[in-house]
Amino acid sequence: MRCERRDTADRTEFWVLDLSERLQPALEHIWDDARCDGGWRKSFDAQAYLADVAFANLQRLLEPALRQLAGLDPVPWQDTLGEVCHRLTPAGVDWWLAGSAALAVRGAPLTPGDLDLIIAGDDARRTGDLLRDGLIEPVTRGEWAVSEWWGRAFIGSRVEWAGGITATADEPEISDVGLTAQAGLETVRWRDWDIRVPPLHLQRAVSLRRGLDGRVALIDQLSAGPRAR
Repeated sequence: MRCERRDTADRTEFWVLDLSERLQPALEHIWDDARCDGGWRKSFDAQAYLADVAFANLQRLLEPALRQLAGLDPVPWQDTLGEVCHRLTPAGVDWWLAGSAALAVRGAPLTPGDLDLIIAGDDARRTGDLLRDGLIEPVTRGEWAVSEWWGRAFIGSRVEWAGGITATADEPEISDVGLTAQAGLETVRWRDWDIRVPPLHLQRAVSLRRGLDGRVALIDQLSAGPRAR
């Protein structure tokens, strides 16, 4: 596998070439519509934050990240979450945990493939600084409608954050990562940390819409009573 960086006047491109066949679906999962001209490309605004750092890290961290996503290596999500808590919480970052990890910290018997964080818009770039050694994509503004910022790192396992959630996240239906969820956050105790997570009923509704029957069943079990963690 080789990584190349190609810059234009207004865009920065990260390219991956000569990727092994068994890792290609994993890269295409996190880099949508990336395959072109014999390689895979992810494009960012030329003003994206910490692009130099992210590209340097990408060359050593992308393969282990893809191996986890491909199911070839285990995902040490608990160690990664502990590191996230240790770095972000004492620094005063306004963040909460979404996705499958938000269920896992409640005691659901599942293994998240990554950590999905929702970050206050003002803290999005600072999160990049705090996760600097694992940053594999620059912190980018305005790349999608759901949030003002986006970033991705690999700290033992993948950490992805949306900074500054917008009203679009709850359109056309209420989601478990939008402003409605944010207004109703609940706090769970995990190890020595208090972690904010979305309400279970919103995670259930989203899982039901996505046809994730197994996850709906897990949420129903959590709703029925606490589990030991």
